[in-house]
Amino acid sequence: MPLENLADLFHDELRDVLSAEKQLVKALPKMAKAASSAELRAGFEEHLDQTKTHVERLEKVFKSIDATPRAKTCKAMEGLIEEGSELMEEDSEPAVKDAALIAAAQKVEHYEIATYGTLITWAKQLGHDQAVDLLSETLEEEKLTDEKLTSLAESSINAEAATADSDDE
Repeated sequence: MPLENLADLFHDELRDVLSAEKQLVKALPKMAKAASSAELRAGFEEHLDQTKTHVERLEKVFKSIDATPRAKTCKAMEGLIEEGSELMEEDSEPAVKDAALIAAAQKVEHYEIATYGTLITWAKQLGHDQAVDLLSETLEEEKLTDEKLTSLAESSINAEAATADSDDE
């Protein structure tokens, strides 16, 4: 599909983020299983439920602009998930793996925050008010998830990972 105007670009990016969210629906259970911290595991499981809602919300955005919700493979998310998968396969101390999982998850969140912010800006420019509302709701949830991950890392997991490192010396 040629990108001749902002509406085409908006539609194309919606297809990309739909793919990203669907990829996350498949990746989050694996991340939850790899987490040793019960709190981190619960956070991934909670975000899985949220991500399923994000997919549904995106489908509503497509309908609001009279477009068919059809994903286009998101290469960026493929790369982020692949990087996270490699971290999960590493032989590492549980707290170190949890710290790595948080880092991988935050990279995903930051990608999503940037994407949703851009989509909201374009939707406003195009006068897609319903899309703005739906996308804004998802953006706020992504920001909250990022804050929760930061809090979990700073309150316990990073300290545990640092201690694991000093125990080996």
